[in-house]
Amino acid sequence: MRTGSEPATARSPLRMRFWLSIWGVIWAGGGLVIFLLTSHPHWAALCGVLLLIVLVDLVVVVRHIRQGPHYQPGRDIPPYEPVHEEHRSGPAGRDDPPHDPR
Repeated sequence: MRTGSEPATARSPLRMRFWLSIWGVIWAGGGLVIFLLTSHPHWAALCGVLLLIVLVDLVVVVRHIRQGPHYQPGRDIPPYEPVHEEHRSGPAGRDDPPHDPR
């Protein structure tokens, strides 16, 4: 169902990023261990840097998932409406009457 406000209400695929990060930790960690054992320090360093990047991404993803449904809505939560800023003008900070966009 399209609402027309997808850029403002888009949902991030955090669960997919979580599992891809787990997959990256396994492969980068495995590569690091294998290249250290086979005396390839340059490849081991590359795998170590990749492992560090993947771990940072994993921490960010887990943090966003734990922030709740506003950041990672489930299938049962409808999309949020975009926030519209109110325009204030006039003497003494009075609010203008609501503007009807029709």
